[in-house]
Amino acid sequence: MTTRIERLIQQLDDSTGPSYDARAILIDIGSDAIPALIDGLPSLGGFGQLTAIEVFEEVADPRCGPALISLLGGDDSTVREWSAMALASLEIDGADEPLRRAYRACLERATPPDWSEPVGIRWALTELGARIPVVPPLTAHLRATAADDAPGWTSARFTEIINDLADHAQVILYSQFWRVDADRTYGVSDTGLDWELDWTAPWEHLVEESRTWSLLEASEAPAGDNIFVVPTWIDRTDLHPER
Repeated sequence: MTTRIERLIQQLDDSTGPSYDARAILIDIGSDAIPALIDGLPSLGGFGQLTAIEVFEEVADPRCGPALISLLGGDDSTVREWSAMALASLEIDGADEPLRRAYRACLERATPPDWSEPVGIRWALTELGARIPVVPPLTAHLRATAADDAPGWTSARFTEIINDLADHAQVILYSQFWRVDADRTYGVSDTGLDWELDWTAPWEHLVEESRTWSLLEASEAPAGDNIFVVPTWIDRTDLHPER
């Protein structure tokens, strides 16, 4: 069995097809495959490590925790991001501080806060209760009054949400739109606006710049009773976390 598992692990790097079959078999084997997968992780390239992370998540064996934490210090930003999110989804004990270090490393590399790696790490910290997003009262209230199980807020209230967040010194990074039909949720094409903030600018400037761009997006956003918006925003403390 061990030799078979080791062969499957080496196939995880082959994106031409074998990795997908190997992934499915390893998931089917379950926890018995985890020790060998942990041992084989350093020998895998980026694609193989990403596939291994998927196996870890599907099998949900907490023994993978230290291996995921070790991947936070690797050279591949996507591997770091997926590792962070897996640590949160698996609720790995002791992941808080390694995630904080990984996030500080993002800031030290001057990675823009709206790039996928810092977004993923902030999500992980939030899911684990190690980061508390600032949610102004009106924004919280408007979400509470949205349709049951709907993603985010009704698009009709988007302008109010934008101004409420900006009035509370929050910077909106981007927004996603969703349509809910017959209890199913579909992604909706956004307005196509693509803005970049100057992260060397004062925080107050960033707040107003993001307000301006978001209000423009709201004026062109899809509308309807079944259209919902999910903005992503950060607080000043997200650029200066506690050490």
